[in-house]
Amino acid sequence: MKKYFSFFKMHFVCGLQYRMASLSALTTQFFWGLMECLAYRALLESSPAGLPMDYQALVSYIWLKEAFLVLFNTWAADKEFFSVIVDGGIAYEMCRPVSIYDMWFARNIGGRMATAVLKCIPLLLVAFLVPKPFRMSAPVSFGAFLLFVVTMLLGAGVTAAFCMVVYMLSFFTISPQGWRMLLTGAVDFLSGNVIPLPFIPQPYRTVMELLPFGSMQNVPFRIYSGDLAGSEIPAAIGLQLFWLCVLILCGKMICQRAQRRVVVQGG
Repeated sequence: MKKYFSFFKMHFVCGLQYRMASLSALTTQFFWGLMECLAYRALLESSPAGLPMDYQALVSYIWLKEAFLVLFNTWAADKEFFSVIVDGGIAYEMCRPVSIYDMWFARNIGGRMATAVLKCIPLLLVAFLVPKPFRMSAPVSFGAFLLFVVTMLLGAGVTAAFCMVVYMLSFFTISPQGWRMLLTGAVDFLSGNVIPLPFIPQPYRTVMELLPFGSMQNVPFRIYSGDLAGSEIPAAIGLQLFWLCVLILCGKMICQRAQRRVVVQGG
């Protein structure tokens, strides 16, 4: 376990070095979040039936989504993993006395958390200072905040485990671009990154919440804002744990199969 924590630590520290790159992206994410708040405000004022989410809860959801974008996105995959598969560098990875899956999983989580730490603090500070009604609200309760932290870690684990499945499937293709475009493109919509899942009509919403994508950012952000409460929370956490175990198991099985069949050509 100690060696995998070392991989996590090295990737985390390495990610912290790119401070200016992270800060330069904050302007884009701030204005994108502000535009979303304005768009939903216009929708609220033009809709006599209102919105399926409380507007202040929706504003908090949007700012959290922008602050922790790198923690839950699947399209910004680690290109290093794909490159070692394509160019034969996997031979060196297989020589290490460690599990390739566990090593890559630790590095994946470390890189995501490093970038998230650099981006979330300044963006959330600004989100709490903008004028109402676009200002981010505090958690509905201290208990909700603790559940938010727990479910966010679980959601990040589910996201990383899903990305690991994509990495492992790349062993069986000539180019990884096909898997990335097909799988990661759909996740943005199915996880609530494009439109929060409460805006999806039934019964499609129920199906999307049962899929692993609904256990990513959808659960922690809605718990923080109070949109997800009561008996729904234990069920949501149970689903997160279920999909985390299932995706890790699938990834490990694909990895073992790939290692038995991998062929590296060249000198």
